[in-house]
Amino acid sequence: MPDELHLVINGDLHERLIELTGGAAALCYQCGTCTASCPWGLVREDHLPVRKIIHQAQLGVPGWEANLWQCTTCGQCEVLCPRGVKITDVFRGLRELAWEERRVEKGLPSLLWSIYWNENPWSQPPSTRDVWAKGLEMPAFDPEQHETLLYVGCTSSFDRRAQKVARALVKVLNAAGVKFGYLGIDEPCCGESALSVGHLPYFNEIAQKTIKVFHDKGVRQLMTISPHCYDTFKNHYQDAGFESFHYTQFLAQLIANGRLKLSNEMKEKITFQDPCYLGRHNNEYEAPRAILAAIPGAHVIEMPRNKSEGLCCGGGGGRMWLETVNADRFSNLRATEASETGAGILATACPFCIVCLEDSVKSLNLSKLHVMDIAEVVALALEK
Repeated sequence: MPDELHLVINGDLHERLIELTGGAAALCYQCGTCTASCPWGLVREDHLPVRKIIHQAQLGVPGWEANLWQCTTCGQCEVLCPRGVKITDVFRGLRELAWEERRVEKGLPSLLWSIYWNENPWSQPPSTRDVWAKGLEMPAFDPEQHETLLYVGCTSSFDRRAQKVARALVKVLNAAGVKFGYLGIDEPCCGESALSVGHLPYFNEIAQKTIKVFHDKGVRQLMTISPHCYDTFKNHYQDAGFESFHYTQFLAQLIANGRLKLSNEMKEKITFQDPCYLGRHNNEYEAPRAILAAIPGAHVIEMPRNKSEGLCCGGGGGRMWLETVNADRFSNLRATEASETGAGILATACPFCIVCLEDSVKSLNLSKLHVMDIAEVVALALEK
């Protein structure tokens, strides 16, 4: 009897999948809404067969790994699922099984080795983690003096485009008189990239190490630049002992309290890209919009697909570390939609969105559309 058939009959694979996914697939009754709503169906005919993969997980049938790494974990399917199936959890569990069985997409082991050796997924020397902050007023975090820790994250520490976002945010926080600090080269990786590609044992190891660093430093509150870091801290760290915020939530509160005043009139049409891990995964849609609404002269235009129905940029779920051919990039569709609103600025609040959308704007030659992070837009609104 073939080994795979034996696994189906004796239920070993089924039981392991139930364990890894926490039974997340059990509620699915195969309506197909997930497959129909997946963004892959917008860019190619052989869409991601989400329903089929979930059914294979339910039955313990092998073969689910063929399309496993396409999922961006954007959560669009979860929002529309009539049974509330945690589809992202199903895919993460299946990916963990793929790691156990050595059936992993090419290039992903190198990602984890980079975190192991460099403490970041960008294959950059850990000694350069604070280079982006050169020349800025950036004190080392002191729990006795600072109200919050600015957690910069790996992408904003090492990606040159995202570094500009970090510098803009520092400028805004200083203008508002916020007492904050950062950890410099001592800042640990949150482990989101390991989590996103499904290596949960290694993620848990990273999380415990990071929690210890924060405890030793006296961190009780932190704000993140990336929604992916925010989601990781908020939803995947157990008994962490600290509270996390996304920086848009922090800035919106500063504006509401009168601590951050935006005086420069910006007569610009702005449209906003909802990051999946800020919006759908954490239900934060209002803070970014409240910030943009507070900018004098700015006219915010919504794209037809927005908030819970917003289109993923394509960078989540580990896709930042895998190649996507140009014709299959969700960000191309999103950049086109943004351009069609007549906006001059496509704003977002996620380093992954920035990278993906800027690539698409350049490849589509949308020269009148400028991709900016909300922190950068606010920094401009501070200038006279």
